[in-house]
Amino acid sequence: MKQSLTYYITLLVIKLKGVKKSFSKVPIDFKKIRKEDVHYPKGKFFKQNQLRSFKVSDSLITEIGVNKKFDNLLIFIHGGAFISGPAQHHWDTLKEIAKQTNYKIWMCNYPKAPKNKITKISENIDLIYKTALESYPSNKISFIGDSAGGTLVTSLIQRLIKRNIELPNKIILVSPVMDASMSNIEIEKVDHIDPMLSKNGVLSAKKMCAENNDLKNAMISPLYGSFKNFPQTILFLAENDITYPDQKLAIKKFTEAKVNLEIIEGKNMPHIWPFLPVMKEAKKALRKIIKVLNN
Repeated sequence: MKQSLTYYITLLVIKLKGVKKSFSKVPIDFKKIRKEDVHYPKGKFFKQNQLRSFKVSDSLITEIGVNKKFDNLLIFIHGGAFISGPAQHHWDTLKEIAKQTNYKIWMCNYPKAPKNKITKISENIDLIYKTALESYPSNKISFIGDSAGGTLVTSLIQRLIKRNIELPNKIILVSPVMDASMSNIEIEKVDHIDPMLSKNGVLSAKKMCAENNDLKNAMISPLYGSFKNFPQTILFLAENDITYPDQKLAIKKFTEAKVNLEIIEGKNMPHIWPFLPVMKEAKKALRKIIKVLNN
């Protein structure tokens, strides 16, 4: 499949920004990576459509909606290797979803590692969903999470099922990190073609977040948990992404559990490709996300 010109421009920008270099350092320089964080979005759209901002435990929730009467809620759990975020591409994605769907959206700026470990972060995600259930029926709530955000969404669903708590309507996972241990030998084959991530840096970030260095706890590595009884799941994965081999293992578990699963695979795509601005392939993928939400 031939890639667009904007694909190659995007890869060039990623290279010039030194993203892979940043994710190759051990220990990972989380302070440098956080310089890309955007906690308060700017621009006319957000000024006009931010409905409120509030705290749930240690998480800052920014609610965006083009119509305050919308009765659907999308909970956006951003990625950033547990050490950073949200970034501008998260807000850009949220903006397009808000403009083209009938959802209110909660951008969830949860506590980060290394100051906070996975237990504390997961407790925040649990409380965010509990808060949502106070105002919305579960069938009106959906989740979207990319990278580490996809980890958090997946592990949340596993906990909800264990606790017999009503589940959201659907979840959208974009390049979710399914195994923080990075122990899959297939990762080595992908590392040299991944334009964004490197195993060494990602593993360093996960170790900063893991409780007692337990990288195979299902809270941080949902691959080791159960996928039985999951709600409708839409999974975006990318071939040129070190998280891809573990997503393939997760697909096997989803399939064995007979989950209503839709897979969108990005040939030659990098990590979190549907969220990358400019790229033609990303815009097509984002239209798919919007279509899924509108259905």
